Amino acid sequence: MIVLASASPRRQQLLDMLGIEYEVDPAEIDERPELGELPEALAVRLARAKAVKVAQRHSGVPVLAADTLVVIDGIILGKPSSDVEAARMLGMLSGRQHRVVTAVALARGGETRELCDVTKVWFRSFDEEFIKEYVATGEPLDKAGSYAVQGRGAVLVRRIEGDFFGVMGLPIRLVISLLDAAGLPYRFTR
Repeated sequence: MIVLASASPRRQQLLDMLGIEYEVDPAEIDERPELGELPEALAVRLARAKAVKVAQRHSGVPVLAADTLVVIDGIILGKPSSDVEAARMLGMLSGRQHRVVTAVALARGGETRELCDVTKVWFRSFDEEFIKEYVATGEPLDKAGSYAVQGRGAVLVRRIEGDFFGVMGLPIRLVISLLDAAGLPYRFTR
């Protein structure tokens, strides 16, 4: 049993898929980047802060946290605050390549480990009407970069180089590595 320091339905879906038992206890932290902070460093810092904060509420229980950022031209695209912002982000990504940075952290017994994954994603080119229709589905509104690769947003993608699960928000291979390092090896049967 682990604690997932995230309310993300996608992260829960992936843990369910693996048969990993978990309890959800989201962390509320300040996610603003520090001056000059690189995306990889930011994602690791945020994942670590979430894991450590929630671990304080769960003595001795492993706490898994993650943070996902979409980066284009050095600009970090977070979750959009409106339909207009979602459309603006999607317009920036149309026909271009961007990076999805996902860090995971596992805190247990005062020790925290973290790993980071970077995946390159290329989008097809699409027009404003296409963007408007996608935004109207509501899917982009709680996603970094305004799209869900595992949902209708899959039609935006031309190519992925790296970990599909990292783009979803939880690189499974990194989670398994962290669990192994913490003495909690993954087993197909429990």
